[in-house]
Amino acid sequence: MYKDIAQNKRKSFYIMFFFFLFVALIIWLFVKFLNGNFYIFYIGLFSALIYIAITYYFGSSMALAINKANPVTKSQNPRLYRIVENLAITDGLPTPKIYIINDSALNAFATGRDPNHAAITVTSGLLEIMDDQELQGVISHEMSHIRNFDIRVSMIAFALSAIISILADIIIQIVWLRDDNNSNNQAFLYLGIVAAILAPIVALFIQLAISRQREYLADASGALATRYPEGLASALEKIGKYGSKLKVQNTATAHLFISSPLGGHSLTNLFSTHPPLKDRIKRLRSMESNG
Repeated sequence: MYKDIAQNKRKSFYIMFFFFLFVALIIWLFVKFLNGNFYIFYIGLFSALIYIAITYYFGSSMALAINKANPVTKSQNPRLYRIVENLAITDGLPTPKIYIINDSALNAFATGRDPNHAAITVTSGLLEIMDDQELQGVISHEMSHIRNFDIRVSMIAFALSAIISILADIIIQIVWLRDDNNSNNQAFLYLGIVAAILAPIVALFIQLAISRQREYLADASGALATRYPEGLASALEKIGKYGSKLKVQNTATAHLFISSPLGGHSLTNLFSTHPPLKDRIKRLRSMESNG
């Protein structure tokens, strides 16, 4: 487990460093294509560093806001608060902030930069359908993401993939709206088009830096914490039966959830960071039989 935590911390640094290099390339293309002053390049790099800092400290707030998650107090939902609080004590972690998404889909996610600044979010549908043992299994899964520092990698991947998608849109607008027949700029125009095509792919691969293996690990460590793998296995069965597709969807945050909030069998799901529910259920029940 300590090895996984250290690996996730290194992965956070690598993702941010790769993002900085990619943005530097995009800004350089802008400057060359627009025959601009290279002060623009340095201003752009400084802005990228500022964005990375904002991402690190406020990325979780962005994820919560974009998914319309509302904070909940102990008096508002004592059942949910009690389960989260008890599992935090079991794991030796601070009690994370708790949020609810008003949606009939069955889903949940954890976010934050570390266990001291973490939040757990569940849908109202999950609270309605799950019994206490199943809800405990889901929350324990999310607590494992917090303990393993998966939340930091996931949060950074969300925020950086979002800004790269914005950069792609900017590139496309400049390339198509700028009327410039200067032959010296043609090569940079083509490079700009290539960058616009590659930007969403880069965003996708940043999200795919979140390994499917982390979901299996969170399932296993969550089941060990509750000492009842069947609770999470049963919860995943209900998620498969009733559906996890949210009304308000965002591909940039899809990898945060316990099950894909996008639904269907789209091209996005071919690259999903979520392993199949059937495989996860099978592994959990094999833990029970082996125990």
